[in-house]
Amino acid sequence: MSGDLLRLYGTNEREPESRTLVAGDLSVVLQDGNLRTLRFRGHEVLRAVAFLVRDKDWGTCSAAINDLEVRATDAGFSVTYKARFSAPDGANLDCAIAISGTAETVAFSADCVSDAAFETARAGFVVLHPVAGVAGQPVSVRHGDGSVEHAHWPERIEPWQPFMDIAAITHQVAPGVSAVTEFVGDIFEMEDQRNWTDGSYKTYVRPLARPWPYRIAQHEPFSQKVLVEIQSVGDAGFAKDASDAVTLTLARTDRRFPEIGVGLRPECLAEERSALGVLETVGARHLIAYFDPGAGHSLPALKGYADIAEKSGLKVTLEVAVACQRALDEEMSELASLVREAGLTLDSLFVCPSVDRQSTPPGSAWPECPPLEDVYAAARAALPNVRLGGGMMSYFTELNRKRVPGDRIDYVSHCTNPIVHAADDLSVMQTFEALRYVVGSVRALYGEKPYRIGPSTIAMRQNPYGSATKENPAGRRIPMANVDPRHNGQFGAAWTLAYAATVATAGLEVLTLSTLAGPFGLVAGAGEATAPGELRPLAHVLARLGALAGHNVWSVETSRPDAVLGLASERVILFANITPEPQTVVLPSPPHRVSLIGGEGLPAAERVVLPPYGCVEAVL
Repeated sequence: MSGDLLRLYGTNEREPESRTLVAGDLSVVLQDGNLRTLRFRGHEVLRAVAFLVRDKDWGTCSAAINDLEVRATDAGFSVTYKARFSAPDGANLDCAIAISGTAETVAFSADCVSDAAFETARAGFVVLHPVAGVAGQPVSVRHGDGSVEHAHWPERIEPWQPFMDIAAITHQVAPGVSAVTEFVGDIFEMEDQRNWTDGSYKTYVRPLARPWPYRIAQHEPFSQKVLVEIQSVGDAGFAKDASDAVTLTLARTDRRFPEIGVGLRPECLAEERSALGVLETVGARHLIAYFDPGAGHSLPALKGYADIAEKSGLKVTLEVAVACQRALDEEMSELASLVREAGLTLDSLFVCPSVDRQSTPPGSAWPECPPLEDVYAAARAALPNVRLGGGMMSYFTELNRKRVPGDRIDYVSHCTNPIVHAADDLSVMQTFEALRYVVGSVRALYGEKPYRIGPSTIAMRQNPYGSATKENPAGRRIPMANVDPRHNGQFGAAWTLAYAATVATAGLEVLTLSTLAGPFGLVAGAGEATAPGELRPLAHVLARLGALAGHNVWSVETSRPDAVLGLASERVILFANITPEPQTVVLPSPPHRVSLIGGEGLPAAERVVLPPYGCVEAVL
């Protein structure tokens, strides 16, 4: 079984055990002491209710759980335990947790006290409302003064908090079913987590306008509680059985599939030179070369990129973190001189002020930075015959909050990352629910401006929300990690195909979902299920995507987008199982050939059984 884990996830570590608690028509999953996937008659009410503690850099402090006791009867359930959260400096926050549930209610309380001054960016409850079936729908928000705001869940992604000073939220779950979620013990507000490609709206404790990080005083107790009440009218219906076969429906679009980019990094140049043949294998058209003078990148990095570009024949985009510490004309002229000295021919130049890679949350002061119009003008003057891109080296979050002047650039670009807030398998795959809103929001902001995404990978290449990404030498599933083992396994292949499927009809010109080598790359290293030097599973997916570049895209609607996602050209369908369970898929017409991507052939039948995280190519 450990071999299967390594093949699927790139690690033999198992996810934490979970237990489903049921009371009448209500069910919820208990995992790591928190609640996931609260359902009523099969309909998702809440995605999660969790008591979380973040360190000063927004990293998650894991809870040490003791004295866990779970009682369950037909009438309801109860859970009690003690949780200790430890800060990096050794301070401990001790919490007594109590959870109870009936056929129509759930209550979750925490009574906490710290044994020393505890530095944290946030300590308290977080409640996630789902996006699917909720976005754009009516919602009522009761505020702390008792007033009620009647509004709608945001459709386009809100850069700032859509609702503040929240005491309770009432929303429709399904026809005839509504839910009231009440918050007690502090001031709560909501952020649109789709900014980070989380598939949820998040209500959290402590307004971001207050200073952070902050200190919880020693021996000063505090308490919080979340209460959920389900209200149903008559015999409201049950959700569709999730065990049914997944059907695919195709529709032609006027979009073309983007060209595939592959990232380059200075610290990986030796490995990248050894893996040049992989660029042709995956059908890459662009090299996205990272350059940060503030990190010590200089002429040797540019010479390395020039060598790879010459040998591969691919177009080069130089993505530059602009220091903005001296006169912009001086900095850009110096960059242009280095590019010429290196013999590097650029197809495009992407520039982003270095300070803009860090997030500026609501209530925070924007860092000093020259106007973007001046940054772009200096870049054009220094390299006048090169296409100029702008946007964010970091994520859509930062682009949504600091919107660039689209009329001054030739294309707009950003990245995404699926492990900003949570890194469990389910949360990572649920990010595709939000990703489609990300590309929709960018199109709403910038119209038909040429649009690129990436490099976007499961692991985080930079942390806009703290001082650094998290080291992950044990290869675990942790938020904000600079290495994620799932990139190396079949999970990474499914994630890559599902990502491409989600953005296929957005009209992107370049999509970059990997680097060439290293922890974000296409070539396996030691200790992986794939032999060292061989292609990781996601490389086989990229090869199929590279073959589609420039072809007309057919949209693929699936009856279970939480289980299977896909894209198509006129004769080829690519689809992925994004779950750990086998999924049966019904094709729209009899295929000529069906095969697992990177694996063996399958029977050429209209019903295809996808293994966990399996990726399939069907030729119609």
